[in-house]
Amino acid sequence: MNEKTRRRLPNRHDLAPLMQFKKPELNATKRRLDKALTIEDLRRIAKRRTPRAAFDYTDGSAEAELSIGRARQAFADVEFHPAILRDVSKVSTGWDVLGAPVSLPFGIAPTGFTRMMHTEGEIAGAHAAARAGIPFALSTMGTTAIEDVKAANPYGRNWFQLYMWKDRDRSMALVERAVAAGFDTLMVTVDVPVAGARLRDKRNGMSIPPALTLGTVVNAIPRPQWWFDFLTTEPLSFASLDRWSGTVAELLDTMFDPTVTFDDLAWIRSQWPGKFVVKGIQTVADARAVTDLGVDGVLLSNHGGRQLDRAPIPFHLLPEVVAEVGGDVEIMLDTGIMSGADVVAAIAMGARFTLIGRAYLYGLMAGGEAGVDRAIAILTDQVERTMRLLGVTCLEELTPQHVTQLVRLAPRQRAGE
Repeated sequence: MNEKTRRRLPNRHDLAPLMQFKKPELNATKRRLDKALTIEDLRRIAKRRTPRAAFDYTDGSAEAELSIGRARQAFADVEFHPAILRDVSKVSTGWDVLGAPVSLPFGIAPTGFTRMMHTEGEIAGAHAAARAGIPFALSTMGTTAIEDVKAANPYGRNWFQLYMWKDRDRSMALVERAVAAGFDTLMVTVDVPVAGARLRDKRNGMSIPPALTLGTVVNAIPRPQWWFDFLTTEPLSFASLDRWSGTVAELLDTMFDPTVTFDDLAWIRSQWPGKFVVKGIQTVADARAVTDLGVDGVLLSNHGGRQLDRAPIPFHLLPEVVAEVGGDVEIMLDTGIMSGADVVAAIAMGARFTLIGRAYLYGLMAGGEAGVDRAIAILTDQVERTMRLLGVTCLEELTPQHVTQLVRLAPRQRAGE
């Protein structure tokens, strides 16, 4: 010990400011969610609290799950280029999307079977979206009625996602209900002529309602809250469809129409009075083709990797689509977004808006409506911090000069080139 170091008894007045104990949080849900600092944290909580079949339906994708892994890796392979010595004391995270304001550059994507993840389902998402000032998109495969979503988000922006069925009259009946309820945007999904091979679901015997096997029961033992909620609330069904007893893949193959063409898309467009977005664009040529039909938005998406495995990476496709149709249509993007930095990178590369699906559902499974609020809060904080560290104060200041997409996968030279 250094002989010059002097010791003394600590003064309680000096110790008091250093010995502040955190007040215990009695609300178990809030205590659990407060510990989540990232979307991945919410994912881990969700996995602990949700039976395997429901969690895997959200978490999984098609076949070897290469597409979702590559999409997330593409965002990880981003190099930002910050500008220094800028006044970033105030940051604006909103602008207009499809003719109306949004408070953040992301919204809630349409998701199916949502009340299976948590009984609060779409209502939780619609409430959270209303508070955050962002759009909520309801899926054709949603488990809450169009009218009930409108009631949950009466003054916010509601979008309806449409799968075109073999029964066209039933499809258009849904569209008419969305019009009557005041939904401002129709989003038509075009990458599902047939269901993708979602192997986790097949291995889990994923069905509606869930099939009780010995494995299902064993997996449910440490998750009593989920089962209590599931068994004591309204039976799970599709609010827009008749009741269905069978596997998910059987339902999709029965409902989806593999004959839909560009002519059908143009016809649907003519029936809808509001904004019109095409979801599932994966090539520059198709982006141009639907733009020429007069759509308002193009959503680059490979369905979260849940349809064609080894599909194009939407974030990598973004610069080419921006160059081709960016002056004619608003370009949106989903698939692989797990942080606010991912959102900022997409906006910088030319996207007008992004949609979150799994990130929202991880929050829902982790804590119901409060979990969705937490997911939005995490992403909001990350968006704001990333913008400040880049030296920008509004979304308009983000440009491709702020981002380099690092190359990990590059095509080999073709023969004859």
